[in-house]
Amino acid sequence: MNKAGPIIIIEDDLEDQEILNDVFKDLNYKNEVIFFGEGEKALEYLTKTEVEPFIIFSDINMPRLSGMELREKIHQNEDLRLKSIPYLFFSTSAEQRHVVDAYSKSIQGFFVKPSDYSEIKETIKIIVTYWQSCVSPNYVK
Repeated sequence: MNKAGPIIIIEDDLEDQEILNDVFKDLNYKNEVIFFGEGEKALEYLTKTEVEPFIIFSDINMPRLSGMELREKIHQNEDLRLKSIPYLFFSTSAEQRHVVDAYSKSIQGFFVKPSDYSEIKETIKIIVTYWQSCVSPNYVK
């Protein structure tokens, strides 16, 4: 896990992208925030870039390649798996079958997007603080 790496947000809803962009600006993290509107573009970026992201926030319901399908492809890719990039679902809903399916694909968290801006901000802050404190398998002192 590269704690200085970019934060990847995979979200097809432009309004949600704007809200998350504002949240990350308000929180003033040094990490670059990179948005993808579809899973296929995110997968292409992740497999072709030398950059090692810090964390991935992904929606579940997206056209063409869903968040679940994307997670499975990332988990099956040995190079990506070895980077130990935390993969979290940040979605507007949490159907039980989605939660069970997500954890069966070794995600590191499933969060329902709060509707209130300050709650979204607090949730993101808690998530990022947790992962900034975490030690990963490729941790080097």
